[in-house]
Amino acid sequence: MAQRPEKTQKSQTNLKEFVVVTVVEDLEQARDYETLLKNNDIPATVKEQHESRQGGTKDVAVMVPEDFLDEAHVVIESQDAYDDFYDFALEDEEDDDLDSELFDEEF
Repeated sequence: MAQRPEKTQKSQTNLKEFVVVTVVEDLEQARDYETLLKNNDIPATVKEQHESRQGGTKDVAVMVPEDFLDEAHVVIESQDAYDDFYDFALEDEEDDDLDSELFDEEF
């Protein structure tokens, strides 16, 4: 029986050592998380899952080595908190612009 090339066996073994850090519905968001993790020196990969039950969309798993799981959670949560803050700041600015326009019209 022919043996598999060593490179294939090694990459399969490495992928088995990866665990899911988050699952998202959007491949673009998964790629963004993968880039974010890699920029923070955390090895990461993206793997599309089977179609989900809702709407026939495919979920996408972002995976990291188990040793990096806790650190990956912190990095992703920090980015999400930053994004939420940024969104809130923009919404607040838009509300201020609307309020000032209303105020100007009254006088």
